[in-house]
Amino acid sequence: MNNSVSGTARLLGAGLRALLVLTLVTGVIYPLVVTGVAQALFGDKANGSETRADGKVVGSSLIGQSYNLPLKKGQQTPEPDLKWFQGRPANGLGSNGINTRYKLLLSGATNLAADNKVLIQQVKDAKAAVIKDNSVPGYTVKASEVPADAVTSSGSGLDPAISPQYARIQAHRVAEKNGLPVARVAKLVKDHTEGRTLGFIGEPRVNVLELNIALKDLLAKH
Repeated sequence: MNNSVSGTARLLGAGLRALLVLTLVTGVIYPLVVTGVAQALFGDKANGSETRADGKVVGSSLIGQSYNLPLKKGQQTPEPDLKWFQGRPANGLGSNGINTRYKLLLSGATNLAADNKVLIQQVKDAKAAVIKDNSVPGYTVKASEVPADAVTSSGSGLDPAISPQYARIQAHRVAEKNGLPVARVAKLVKDHTEGRTLGFIGEPRVNVLELNIALKDLLAKH
């Protein structure tokens, strides 16, 4: 009996030591090493790809933002603030309906098929709005010029970038709303157009947040 008890105690002691060692290695040392390497080599990405303006964090280069006017009394859907460049539609976004203590946005796609009548109408409405909002005196947007990203949301609904074509369409409206020469705004778009990753992955794109930060700086100097 004594041998059995002592054997059990030794096994329990060995198990406890193994648990403590594994906890230390996997729960403390490994996370510290990974965090340290990430901060040293990939600090920007490890911290959420922060975008800064005026010395403070204003967003992430990975997440799109809305540029809307404040809601009016009785208004359910905010209107876009047309003095700023606008991002892609965010039809796939949802809201947190379970824990109502926190106002959260849930990313996602619409999950509507290409021939779904609701989706087709959304695209038609979005296209009409793009043409109307971006047509200004001396410049009229043609239906054939409206790119797909101007009327459809991304899979996550949080795409931070738009196509150069959509940015160029908006340049005339942004210039008119802010009293700027179109050429100055068009140059902003050109300067903030990124090429394909590694030269062949993805498509050319313009980060809307970074473009609007540059627009704000331009307005401050104008």
